Amino acid sequence: MNLKQARCIRAIAREGGVTAAARKLYVSQPALSQMLRQVETELGMPLFDRSVSPFRLTFAGEKYLEAADIILAAHRRLGNQLQEIREENSGRLRLGISVQRAGQVLPLALPWFAMQYPHVSLELTERGSAHLEELVSRGEVDLALAAIDSTSPRLSYELIEQEVTGILAGGSSSLAGRFPPGTAVSVEDAAEDTFISLKEGHSIRVVQDALFRRHGLRPRILLETDSLEVAKRTALGTGSCMLCSDIYVDGMVRRRGAFYPLRDYENHRHFYACYPKGGALPQYAAGFIRIVKQVLEQRER
Repeated sequence: MNLKQARCIRAIAREGGVTAAARKLYVSQPALSQMLRQVETELGMPLFDRSVSPFRLTFAGEKYLEAADIILAAHRRLGNQLQEIREENSGRLRLGISVQRAGQVLPLALPWFAMQYPHVSLELTERGSAHLEELVSRGEVDLALAAIDSTSPRLSYELIEQEVTGILAGGSSSLAGRFPPGTAVSVEDAAEDTFISLKEGHSIRVVQDALFRRHGLRPRILLETDSLEVAKRTALGTGSCMLCSDIYVDGMVRRRGAFYPLRDYENHRHFYACYPKGGALPQYAAGFIRIVKQVLEQRER
């Protein structure tokens, strides 16, 4: 497989047929059809089911496309690295980050980043932390900042900030009525309280569901939301509980509720920067990680 073939097969899959893909690629339809037949002849099997419209990938086609995505992602990384060498600090940083962390990190880090790397553009992708490693592996983002386990053998990780997982409880909750703030508790201590939950795709949801299963709990879920800020304010306002990290404990939480670290859970999900293993990280991407570490350390002081 070469780059041209990878791009062409990817275009046919995305557009659902040769004619539409040829228009997208600015090539003739006969030339693209000939290239597809040549690839399928060399492989000895079809990549697309042409009996349906739009074309549907065969199983062989799915595997071919997975390999094509890896090749195209590697080529994009190489292009970024060569551009960094050629133009020093010019380029584009495709950053993946959770919505919650973006609100904390970007207002602090971006002014410094823009000052130090004025010719680097930032392309932002916001997803739940549970999905960000996959985006890096597929080459859709260059760098992700996420609360994750740091276990993928295909990625490199740099620890930015350690997190403590616990229960945030509204002031009128049963938990807050029985324990002073900061007491280490078990999730079972909040079994009688209602919970506010983040939706699937967030790393804390993975932790929450695992703890509920381990202790055989099925507490009442008052609300599921994608917004940690909505979850936090709702928990405080309704006297409910929610699983969250200590980094989201602020003055509002201390005035209207309390935070309790979990005593029966060893947290392995910390705030990491992750990027593809084996490739040189562009200078501006390494600089962004350094700036994020510095601004978070200054915030804690």
